Amino acid sequence: MKFEKEDLSGLLGKHLVYTYDNGWNYEIYVKNETTMDYRIHSGIVGNRWVRDQKVYMVQVADQVYKISWTEPTGTDVSLIANLADKIFHGTIFFPRWIINDPKKTVCFQNEHISEMEAFREAGPAYPTEVIDEFATITYIKDCGLNNEEVINCAASELPENFPENLK
Repeated sequence: MKFEKEDLSGLLGKHLVYTYDNGWNYEIYVKNETTMDYRIHSGIVGNRWVRDQKVYMVQVADQVYKISWTEPTGTDVSLIANLADKIFHGTIFFPRWIINDPKKTVCFQNEHISEMEAFREAGPAYPTEVIDEFATITYIKDCGLNNEEVINCAASELPENFPENLK
């Protein structure tokens, strides 16, 4: 084996912007070994953003990482980031209540955790909507660990030329 499963050093501190084949644009910042921040630029929950999301991460091949988490909304997400080939694969399991009214989640989630949990409990949860898509990584930058400036606003507050202006 050419890699160590627990070695996350190639992913930690990375800021990634990627576009799914369906056109949805997302961004993550792997803050440290247990948390990440993310921002959604487009798609059914475009302009939603989250800080300090608890995640589970492993390396599954050389420069290939899996990141998984469950949101307070009840959404489950599993991502594969292939940094060598700049390819992502994401599977998102949306509970039915989000598909029925996605705008309820479009906010800075950290300020609305109890509201997201109440929506989740009210449901409905099923049938789950599964989004299973490849994506192209369009931007990678090492921003160091625990950098609170990487994702610090909604996508709608970013300059038009984002992320080109960051290079």
